[in-house]
Amino acid sequence: MDGRLKLKVAIGLALSGVAFGIGAITLQQMSVADQLRVVPDSRNKGMTHVLPATMETTQWGWFDNSEPPRMVINSGDTVIVETMMHSHNQLWPGKTIEELKKLRTDWPGRGPMTLTGPIFVNDAEPGDMLKIRINKIESRAYGANFNIPGMFGQFPKEFSDGQVKYFYLDWDRKVAEFAPGIEIPLRAFPGTLGVARAEPGRYNAVPPGPFAGNIDNRDLIEGSTLYVPVFVKGALVWTGDSHAAQGNGEVNLTAVETAFHEISLTIAVEKNKKLEWPKIERAKDWITMGFDEDLNKALDNAKSETTKFLAEQRTLKPEQALALMPKVSDCRVTQVVDIKKGVHCINPKDTKAMMSEPRPISETPQDLVTYAKGQDLNKAMDTASWDMIQLLQKQKGLSRLDAYSIASIMMDCRLGEIMAAEKSVHCLVSKSIWTSKN
Repeated sequence: MDGRLKLKVAIGLALSGVAFGIGAITLQQMSVADQLRVVPDSRNKGMTHVLPATMETTQWGWFDNSEPPRMVINSGDTVIVETMMHSHNQLWPGKTIEELKKLRTDWPGRGPMTLTGPIFVNDAEPGDMLKIRINKIESRAYGANFNIPGMFGQFPKEFSDGQVKYFYLDWDRKVAEFAPGIEIPLRAFPGTLGVARAEPGRYNAVPPGPFAGNIDNRDLIEGSTLYVPVFVKGALVWTGDSHAAQGNGEVNLTAVETAFHEISLTIAVEKNKKLEWPKIERAKDWITMGFDEDLNKALDNAKSETTKFLAEQRTLKPEQALALMPKVSDCRVTQVVDIKKGVHCINPKDTKAMMSEPRPISETPQDLVTYAKGQDLNKAMDTASWDMIQLLQKQKGLSRLDAYSIASIMMDCRLGEIMAAEKSVHCLVSKSIWTSKN
């Protein structure tokens, strides 16, 4: 019996009498493996667990709600999770773009991300809501951005050639040098964090959904909280696809991909709290989301969730909340490359706050700007993104592939007009990334 099968049997035996029983488990009731992962931490009210990323505790590119848990916790416990780089740690400085492409073509039907978990949460049942707070993130010291030639990203036909770039992540200064004179600000977040979907079977981990998963939302940072519906008993929490920086759009399919030495999560069950789509809470705002293969429908989903949120927050009628949304909700294109595209809207907790300024349509002292509008939001996003890639080549002298990479890492694509027949997309790249050396 190999190690992985032994682990599954041990976990299955433990779960049969513990996790599927009634009430919370005690340390003595845990399996031996789970007992050894509980560590002293008097600061926390619940138990603190450590879940390392090993070949036995990770999966490469898929979710399956029948996968045996790698850890069992109680509501309110904290888990210190380690993550791996893509393809079971097969992304590191020295790997060529041809080798990275082969990892995708040789393993079809799965995503590139490595996922640690799943974590079974006692008392979590379908119809409940899970509250996942990110307490702390500690990243590795290197990262990568790459586009697989001719296969993925927003413009696969235009980029039949590919490249990979590796970076030293200077967490003391919180920057990575992209090239001499270009520094990328770092802000770590999990590209993937979520629960098991309701449907049985093995699913590609790339597309996000109501279960969250690969939402690639760069605002899900340290100190924020993800709220997500529970679809199966125990919820089954996974995380991975760790990022050090990412643009809104993530147009070449990758951010600054890295792995986390530590992502500290406090996970709690909120019983009988109905939630249809995930949302994020930060210190000063709430973030609502929508996903679909069509960006127009993703926006419709985000608008529906946002107006629902505003109506509850401010005790408004639905039509009043819909009218208010363009004045207070800062909506952005989360990503357009994960099969299901994403839109998220940032909504202030301060009910008197309004949108501070209109979206720019041309270059400002702070930002390079491209702009497009049209009835099809997909085309508008394509136009604004492509224009930015060309602008970066023309104005900043970047190569085609470097311009594509900078756009994926740094471009912030925001939505302007969201109610009229013609929608607008405004893509910004901060000039601050070009240092005085350039």
